[in-house]
Amino acid sequence: MNLASILDQVCDESQIIVIKRRNQKNVALIAEDELSSLLECVYLLRSPENAQRLFRSLAWTQTEDATPQTLAELKEELGIES
Repeated sequence: MNLASILDQVCDESQIIVIKRRNQKNVALIAEDELSSLLECVYLLRSPENAQRLFRSLAWTQTEDATPQTLAELKEELGIES
């Protein structure tokens, strides 16, 4: 395996590859979009209040009470003009 194929694997398969180094800290190879996604999640969950709100919303979407809305219905509910 050469470096180019390893980089392709990291990007194409969303894999994180850990490079182990002797007597040094290990290093991780991660695709830029994966890193951005992880950093965004950390940012959104940093605030305990925001994290609770997000997890409550996620739990609600998995109940029978959750009914899908069209964009037009949501805009009307929020009072946003089309």
